[in-house]
Amino acid sequence: MAKTRPGKKDVDSYTIRGTNKVVKAGDCVLMRPSDTSKPPYVARVEKIEQDNRSNVRVRVRWYYRPEESIGGRRQFHGVKELFLSDHLDVQSAHTIEGKCIVHSFKNYTKLEHVGAEDYYCRFDYKAATGAFTPDRVAVYCKCEMPYNPDDLMV
Repeated sequence: MAKTRPGKKDVDSYTIRGTNKVVKAGDCVLMRPSDTSKPPYVARVEKIEQDNRSNVRVRVRWYYRPEESIGGRRQFHGVKELFLSDHLDVQSAHTIEGKCIVHSFKNYTKLEHVGAEDYYCRFDYKAATGAFTPDRVAVYCKCEMPYNPDDLMV
């Protein structure tokens, strides 16, 4: 059983403000950035807590976009590609804008229609060191680049 701090209790779910969408631990969410010109951040909810004043906070594990990682975006990174990081944080649940789905790479490539809320992840990322797991990816194309689902590969 997870421990909570005094005056806090674990809750099973949170309803996103202004919607009827319910978030539970394990769900992926879009979080409002402080700079509104940036796209929303993507995170996986690990835990939801409520204090004695009914303030709800979520413990999240962040997904990084390639341009947010050490080394930056590369040619083989898809537009909807994310890296699951070891970066954990606690945020107000009010910063959740909506839900999204982060698919495995294999499942993403099988989607008939990719929606605005669909993303994929094929790497884990250590934020402090910039290390990726797996640290290698198979190359397929005539150009000898890893598969990018956004590009025609030969």
